[in-house]
Amino acid sequence: MLSDVTLDLPVRPTLPAVLTALDAAGAAVLVAPPGTGKTTLAPLAVADRVDGRVVIAQPRRVAARAAARRMADLLGERVGDRVGYAVRGERRVSPATRIEVVTTGLLVRRLHHDPELPGTGAVLLDECHERQLDADLALAFTVEARATLRPDLWLLAMSATPDTDRFAALLGGATPAPVVRAESALHPVRRIWTPPPRPVAPPGAGPVDRALLDQVAATVRRALREQDGDVLVFLPGAGEIASVAGRLADLRDTVALLPLHGRQRGAEQDAALRPRTDDRRRVVLSTALAETSLTVPGVRTVVDAGLSRVPRIDLARGLGALVTVPVSRAAATQRAGRAGREAPGCVYRCWSEATHERLPARPEPEIATADLTGFALELAAWGSPDGVGLALPDAPPAAAMTVARDTLETLGAVDATGRITGRGRAIASAGAHPRLARALLDAADRVGGDRAAEVVALLAEESAAGPGDDLVAGWRRLRAGVDAGATARWRAEVRRLRAALPAGDHAGSGRVRATPAPGTAPPTGSASPTGAAATSRPGVPADRERLTDDLAAGLVVGLAYPERLARVRRPGGSSYLMTGGTAAELAAGSGLAGADWLAVAVADRRPGAPSARIRRATGLDEATAREAAGPLLSTRREVGWSDGDVVAREVTRLGAIELVTRRLDRPDPAEITAALLTGLRQEGLGLLPWTPAARGLRERMAFCRLHLDAEWPDVDDEALLAAAPTWLGPELAAGRRRADLSRVDVTSALRRLLPWAQAARLDEFAPERIEVPSGSRIRVDYADPAAPVLAVKLQETFGWPVAPRIAGGRVPVLLHLLSPAGRPVAVTADLASFWRTGYPQVRAELRGRYPRHPWPEDPDTATPTRRAAPRRR
Repeated sequence: MLSDVTLDLPVRPTLPAVLTALDAAGAAVLVAPPGTGKTTLAPLAVADRVDGRVVIAQPRRVAARAAARRMADLLGERVGDRVGYAVRGERRVSPATRIEVVTTGLLVRRLHHDPELPGTGAVLLDECHERQLDADLALAFTVEARATLRPDLWLLAMSATPDTDRFAALLGGATPAPVVRAESALHPVRRIWTPPPRPVAPPGAGPVDRALLDQVAATVRRALREQDGDVLVFLPGAGEIASVAGRLADLRDTVALLPLHGRQRGAEQDAALRPRTDDRRRVVLSTALAETSLTVPGVRTVVDAGLSRVPRIDLARGLGALVTVPVSRAAATQRAGRAGREAPGCVYRCWSEATHERLPARPEPEIATADLTGFALELAAWGSPDGVGLALPDAPPAAAMTVARDTLETLGAVDATGRITGRGRAIASAGAHPRLARALLDAADRVGGDRAAEVVALLAEESAAGPGDDLVAGWRRLRAGVDAGATARWRAEVRRLRAALPAGDHAGSGRVRATPAPGTAPPTGSASPTGAAATSRPGVPADRERLTDDLAAGLVVGLAYPERLARVRRPGGSSYLMTGGTAAELAAGSGLAGADWLAVAVADRRPGAPSARIRRATGLDEATAREAAGPLLSTRREVGWSDGDVVAREVTRLGAIELVTRRLDRPDPAEITAALLTGLRQEGLGLLPWTPAARGLRERMAFCRLHLDAEWPDVDDEALLAAAPTWLGPELAAGRRRADLSRVDVTSALRRLLPWAQAARLDEFAPERIEVPSGSRIRVDYADPAAPVLAVKLQETFGWPVAPRIAGGRVPVLLHLLSPAGRPVAVTADLASFWRTGYPQVRAELRGRYPRHPWPEDPDTATPTRRAAPRRR
């Protein structure tokens, strides 16, 4: 076949070495930069040397179709003759087909169906460096099938990046597979750095900063002025493509603006990949689709916004989202190379050279960031639930796999050991995400196979529903054919899903006509406002007829995502609580606001945001929500601490949503005690009435533990809370509510911590009061257990030679000697020293101020007193 092609692309001289390597080892790695022709010429060369069909796997549908079309054009044939393709919902092959281009997902399906791949002589895995989940699985499964069943099968991995040691080791097993490198003959590409004039907001889950889109549009205009040829613009998604196209709308008379992204029909994508048909220059606005595999003819200039959109999963909440991230340096290099495929070119990068050096070296593989539920089901269906022993480039993250297996077990797709069940095989055979496949199978009997397939097809292709967050409104637009292209793609997927249902099962659509818009007459045979059908069709169960489209859609969404069923927090509001426990908000002005219940199909949550954003949903009623999320429905008695008090109730919940609450008249006393204890530990000892006597006793006990030995009870907060059942046992057993804790005699309760021997000596070691020379009994302050304080008027200590000691003479009391007015004049633990050196100064300062109080020269022999001399008349 290669001999039929005269085109001399840079990879052609390398192909004999590739064939030699495959002849010798049966597996090899071909490294060739973008634009060298590996996707086009390598399959033709391999087809000349093997019997059977050559299957080449591409990560994307548009790339698969484009590669097949390119090879067919080089052979002068139609697609479907010697070169064909197969993607989901579309296949163009014939008995004469020798080369078939498929998506990696389709190759995985074929391997599951028959891992021997009968009739296939070689498998080529293109763009394996992109590391999509299906690509990793296709590699792992094909390597194992070749090792165990088809040693004659040629296997060639093709990559555009030089980091190939890992793939060589995976393909070769004990001995790495040979690596053949094609020299790049790309033309030079000049780099121009064009960062926005002001800093832009970093990318994330939200919209791209308008200032960056303005800069991209301005840079496209500059490129059209400064360079020749067509311009290829890289943007993260279809929304940004439309936004930049709008900014360039005034150029349409002289420039053809062509979008290129995965949401388009095949014909629309093909239009961007064909050479220009008139004199107008072209500006192709593309997502990462055009990074590799695809050649956009006529391009001499690339404008790169520097962003990519990648999937992320919030494992804790089960919310997936497409997140905008900075492009990697490797991807930026590949994008720039598109300008040098046919002639010297130029790349305008909408960021600075300094920023470029801080970009990640290469993109993260999808296995590290994405939802792995479908991936885990594929492994289970293959017979390797954990993936151990398979030729996976990276092991899946443990946490993500645990969540994925738990989800599959909940769906009944795998058993407790991770092995696939019969139901799991039915789910896997549907060719959709396991959640959607489960919804298809389980909803078909309830709403009819047609409606189940229609809603699942809508969920599988989020963009098909068009603008807005109302899923059912998008469903009606597709039925009406408002966007003919979207409707055609949707109906093709509906047919595929309908065919996946068991033959002869779920007959009929089970559909009643939707309630008409306000102000219009209902069509004949439409449902009543309550959803009851006016008539029932033969062969269709009556309960299907009673479900309106809104409720049918809600049931399907709820079966797929039961943790996203949501109830409004306040009547008429836009804030919801989902059964999974996550708060969610509708966008301002949403027509769904105020619905009591929503089935949320799409939601995402920015890191740090208090709630998720609802992107797509439909209304439903509580009965349908209960039906959809039956396993989440529970009724249980609850006695516990909630909102600051004991709560005893019977609660019916749907996940985190409380449906019905009833007060318990006779709760178990032990549960009440446990609830009080929980409240005490949650809110702290402040729930108890700490009188001065209680605080004083606690401080004295703390003093004894510090200065005597550890056998004295620990009375800090942590210890008291831990021992609460011991010292508060009777009070907790008698209590019923928070108020009962405020009536506890804490002093008596604390004494329960003291054994009899310690209680008997507490006053000896830590006396509550100490008698001073005047005869007064003064309270000791143990607030600081390291230094107990006795605050006493100086005149009451006359004749006291030394400060008292407590704790069996171990600890001196710190004296705070007070003036007659009660103000501290000295602080000392060495009273003898104070009488000698400090007292004379105090006496000199205060005797004139307090003449009615004695200030003897010799305090050692003076009579202590707490009284002042009477006033002279």
